[in-house]
Amino acid sequence: MQVVPRAYIQRINDVNSTLHAVLEVNPDALDIASQLDQEREMGHLRGPLHGLPVLVKDNIGTGDKMQTAAGSYALVGAELDTDSTVVARLRDHGLIILGKTSLSEWANVRSMNSSNGWNARGGQTYAAYYPKQDPNGSSSGSAVATDLGLAFAALGTETSGSILLPSEVSNIVGIKPTVGLTSRHLVIPVSPRQDTVGPMARTVKDAALLLQAMAGPDSYDNYTLASPYGSSPPDYVAACQLSGLQGKRIGIPQNVLSTLTGSFTPMATAFKAAVTAVAQAGAVIVRDTNFTAYETYTTDRNTTLAVMAIDFTSSISDYLNDNLTINPHNLHNLSDIRSFSQQEPFEEYPSRDTQVWDLAISTGLSNTSPEFWAMYQKSLYYGGEGGLIGALSRHQLDAIILPTGIAADIPALVGAPVITVPMGAFPNSSAIEHNDRGDMVFIAPGIPFGISFLGKKWSEKELIGMAYAFEQRTLVRKTLKRVVEPKGELSHFIGDDSDSESESEVDDHEAGGCGL
Repeated sequence: MQVVPRAYIQRINDVNSTLHAVLEVNPDALDIASQLDQEREMGHLRGPLHGLPVLVKDNIGTGDKMQTAAGSYALVGAELDTDSTVVARLRDHGLIILGKTSLSEWANVRSMNSSNGWNARGGQTYAAYYPKQDPNGSSSGSAVATDLGLAFAALGTETSGSILLPSEVSNIVGIKPTVGLTSRHLVIPVSPRQDTVGPMARTVKDAALLLQAMAGPDSYDNYTLASPYGSSPPDYVAACQLSGLQGKRIGIPQNVLSTLTGSFTPMATAFKAAVTAVAQAGAVIVRDTNFTAYETYTTDRNTTLAVMAIDFTSSISDYLNDNLTINPHNLHNLSDIRSFSQQEPFEEYPSRDTQVWDLAISTGLSNTSPEFWAMYQKSLYYGGEGGLIGALSRHQLDAIILPTGIAADIPALVGAPVITVPMGAFPNSSAIEHNDRGDMVFIAPGIPFGISFLGKKWSEKELIGMAYAFEQRTLVRKTLKRVVEPKGELSHFIGDDSDSESESEVDDHEAGGCGL
């Protein structure tokens, strides 16, 4: 029938000229939907997500008619000969790759003076809760599209905050998995030590369903071979129980929380109420579980930035030279990309600079240099013994909770998992504040924020259970109001006498229960 993808495409068309969340729609989406419909009619279901459309970020490779360009004209026309592993797994589970979402160009690893959600291919993405709202980055389009129901869910990538931060300001659930739980093969890389691919959805259970379809080892990504689960990851969907917080020891690093002052005080206030909800769900709250090296880390962020930038220098060369079957601009390293971007008018240089690349190239280092290894060890300490891992161990914690806006950077350094869930929004009394370029609003009445559950590596099942228990007790998401809404619904595409559910696939729902 192609009803579901047609409804989503209509919703994309309703809002995309305003919010620019989707870069392109898969021209084969309806044909794929027809094939999956035929499979269903023959009694073959590939899983609980069979036939549902999903969007993927423009740095996640697809071996089809769509681009994989990280938002840059440098890679428009470049081709891969196959799908990335995560996309191939979604197709195997019967999902329709509906299109590519906008992002902060090169996953926010280019400029120091650009804006979240901007890329040369699609322009500026906005979120939907305030006019010209900053969508945060870099998985900006995936978050906005998921929030507005432009697909069942979306894939994002994170190196440091790129799933969590866009998810919170778009009032959705984002899972940043352990590095190695999901394959990065044929995903445009930043850092092999920190990159991960994760689901972004409107409910915890939908995110768990998508993670279930993605997770597993891949011989093309050796980080996945370190997974303790082999080819049988835990049942993440079964973890969605109201008892998920019962008896859990939950820590609060006060020295991190205390940084929420001034305009961000409403986050701290909402977090206090969230802690009460966590305790009422049966958790034991352990306070002052500080990240012992946090103050040193905040004065030495250049070290962690340099590690990421130097990793990018090495990994992007490998991607360009080893994976592209067509490389239209003959780009083979970061210097080539920088030269192209500085000369191509659509890349808006120097208004949007290349300072991250300049830093990486100026060091003269690769990620095999001895000097790099020393920097990386310092970065590991900030995230490990001096950060998240040390706090979890010293206090025998099951998880740590923080407002999402201050939760992402430390676990990123050690590749540990985090889940963000809606927690609240800035109150009507909030003053409007703009980003550094002055072209977007990042604080205003009604702009959402989230709470994050942080855990040790490979603890996604436990974190999902905790996040689900919090989500179901608070149900924040549906209390917030957007200023932009798509109009298309399934009921516009089916007759009144149809026995299909008219809105379930485009409304907030748990896909496991919608009979699809």
